Amino acid sequence: MAITDRQTATLALAHALSAAEHGLPVIPLSATKLPALRSPHRDEGRPVSCRGACGLPGHGVHDATTNPAAVRALFAAAPWATGYGIACGRAPHHLIGVDLDIDATGRSDSAAALQQLALHHLFTIPPTVTVITPSGGRHIWLTGPSGVAVPNSAGRLAPGIDIRGAGGYLVGPGSVTTRGAYRLAPGAADLLPAPCPRALLRLLAPPARPHRPPGRPDQGRGLVRFVLAAREGQRNTRLFWAACRAYEHGFGDALAAALTRAAVRTGLTEQEARATIASAARLTSGRPPGPENAAGPSA
Repeated sequence: MAITDRQTATLALAHALSAAEHGLPVIPLSATKLPALRSPHRDEGRPVSCRGACGLPGHGVHDATTNPAAVRALFAAAPWATGYGIACGRAPHHLIGVDLDIDATGRSDSAAALQQLALHHLFTIPPTVTVITPSGGRHIWLTGPSGVAVPNSAGRLAPGIDIRGAGGYLVGPGSVTTRGAYRLAPGAADLLPAPCPRALLRLLAPPARPHRPPGRPDQGRGLVRFVLAAREGQRNTRLFWAACRAYEHGFGDALAAALTRAAVRTGLTEQEARATIASAARLTSGRPPGPENAAGPSA
């Protein structure tokens, strides 16, 4: 490794340790802005969902830590690292990154788009940590409340505006990449990440699922009668529709047994009825369908 490379790596570690000292979980990054350590499961020949439970480094943002000894160990395992990433969405800051991109012409309307959003939704971006990217873009750091997971997105808020939230990371200031260095904006060195304005947080965070109280014993009788009235060729379709309505109104689990008995009386097997009800439960909860009824209900 050349002297310059060693100096870059040493500075990257120093910046990462400073960030960790301020409660920001960090990982080493390569000059391509990707996690510097490769997955320990890369040669296993099958998808692995390990997020670090194996105890080995190389799980990307899941390796992020504020422990100085652990930070040093990560960088020692990746001596080629030239920068560091800061995990978003993690305690204590629950960092949210607003990435204002620069387009191919060197100009960007992303800042203007953010200003328009602020005017329309009545919020202002407070003074906060801002990082200048090698292309001239901006990373605006904000903090979110605990218990609110802001998802990552690209261009969803407005063209040229990417959001780094839970499971994502920001390239830390002082990092060096193939395109140049990331640096703090003038006047940002003495600032702390400011709280995300509530109106902006509402745009970024997914809406909470409404809480529905448990259903009354008499709820769903009409749905059961609807299933019982099914003729051959519409039994599964009626059962699926009724189960969806029951789960949407919050009493699907309570009504599942009655719907199963009704479907069996119309001629379906208990296994067929349970599979259809389970498919309705997955659909209304947003989970992907399982293999037993992946194509949905049949006639």
